[in-house]
Amino acid sequence: AGVGEPLFDSVESKLSSYMFSIGAIKGIEFGRGFDFAGLYGSECNDEFKNVDGKIITTTNNNGGINGGIANGMPVVFRCVVKPTPSIGKVQNTIDLNTKENTTIQINGRHDPAIIHRARIVIDSMAALAISDLIVSSKGNEWLL
Repeated sequence: AGVGEPLFDSVESKLSSYMFSIGAIKGIEFGRGFDFAGLYGSECNDEFKNVDGKIITTTNNNGGINGGIANGMPVVFRCVVKPTPSIGKVQNTIDLNTKENTTIQINGRHDPAIIHRARIVIDSMAALAISDLIVSSKGNEWLL
């Protein structure tokens, strides 16, 4: 709780930056993400309460982040991973030497489901992003 900033080093911007450095990532959403578009403000709010001295939210619609700052609840985000285009199917392309239209077909074994390997990369990049936020918040002794 408490890492992040409302503007340039928000938890969302830091995580997004790290996620988009992974080649196949094409989108990211936090908490309920794009579902917010169909909701009223009263349906999106995460109300705070005190439970045995610990401040929590009754829901986690915002994915543990309010105003760019982690609120102590689990940080929840989802990424969209583009399928690999290297498949054993004839596809249109351009011959870079002649600049002419042509086709290509990839032969050999290729993994069309990179999501299995992307998951550990996403988890690792999230850990690095959060570590970066903690280090950049070092001046805020109350976090430690």
